Amino acid sequence: MPEKYGNPEQATLFALMLARGTVRNPDLKKNYGIELRADGRDRLNKDGLIRSWQLGRPYVHQITDDGIAWCAKALGKVEAPDRTGPLPRLVFEVMRSLPRYLAWRDIDFADVLDRGSLEALIRGVYEQLSVKPEEWIRLARIRPETDGIDRQTVDTVLLRMIKAGGANLAPDSNRKVLTDEDRDAAIRIGTEDKHLLLIEGS
Repeated sequence: MPEKYGNPEQATLFALMLARGTVRNPDLKKNYGIELRADGRDRLNKDGLIRSWQLGRPYVHQITDDGIAWCAKALGKVEAPDRTGPLPRLVFEVMRSLPRYLAWRDIDFADVLDRGSLEALIRGVYEQLSVKPEEWIRLARIRPETDGIDRQTVDTVLLRMIKAGGANLAPDSNRKVLTDEDRDAAIRIGTEDKHLLLIEGS
């Protein structure tokens, strides 16, 4: 494991890698037990591994492509803590093999994370915006929460969710209420723009 960063900085990188979206500083502590101090935050920003900015009082963080590359490299060297049993050691061995396997298959590590964690992010945003189960939510309200993630990647994940079942896209039949944000956020399928998303069971 690279020793340039302390445990809080390394843990922050892995947490942000899994989240793939923005994470507030209080949520780092609440969800992951990580206390990222100012010196660690500044070091990671200076090295280009994360981007941080203030949203109100708390800081918000997002991992960069260089940060994901750091995680992939570090994951290939991670070792189980001393005096752990055989199961944790085997799990760590599997973790170390993943980057090598993906490189062998010419699969981008970041692409794997985008497609898995991004779907979870989209579902989480949908649930936060929904007032009642299976409600149609405008893509214009969801898009801002995926800001910083390549739009084509977001669209690919949305279309995969539709194909898998349990999620649907639809146009807004009342064209008069469409805003510029609605039009910009839409996904074109065939000759029709889809403005609304419904996720079943949410």
